[in-house]
Amino acid sequence: MTHLLHLSDALFLRINDLARASTGLHAPAVAYARYGLVAFAALILLGVWRRRGASDRDLAAAVWAGAGTLLAVAVNQPVAALVAEARPYAVHPAALTLVDRTTDWSFPSDHSVMAGAVAVGLLLVSRRLGALALAAAVLMAATRVYVGAHYPHDVVAGLLLGAAVADLGWLLVRLPLTRLVGALRTLPVIERVLSPVT
Repeated sequence: MTHLLHLSDALFLRINDLARASTGLHAPAVAYARYGLVAFAALILLGVWRRRGASDRDLAAAVWAGAGTLLAVAVNQPVAALVAEARPYAVHPAALTLVDRTTDWSFPSDHSVMAGAVAVGLLLVSRRLGALALAAAVLMAATRVYVGAHYPHDVVAGLLLGAAVADLGWLLVRLPLTRLVGALRTLPVIERVLSPVT
């Protein structure tokens, strides 16, 4: 394990050197690292919207893409507190850091947990939408390292944790959530919102 952490540290420093040498990428990288989660929220809403007229199970899967992401972030908090890994800029004060330096823990990356959960959640809804979310998740993970906020192992662990919570959680909640969605969509107000536009 120690060897992997040393490799991750060395890779972080190499990526940090690359970031120093590629100033033209700073603005888009910072924008995506800070605000890219809005794109994931939009993808979830698109998934729900596209499944509004589908079966109860399909709509439940779209709802789970959002709910599973919230659960993954909640699961991540005690994990991060237990591991208590310092941010790379705390260990390497001279490292280029393109985002605000925070005092929260580095492992696993919250952004990557969210991104991984959304990607797997949306794969349950649509292969095309899920593939788009997966590409966006990998880009988010890479960007968080590029801007100096995380080590590579932080973002890989985050993607895997988010994906695992979304996938395993769906196995547990699929039937009750499908029944709940079926019951809720018969309510007049929900029925009007979910009615396909003609």
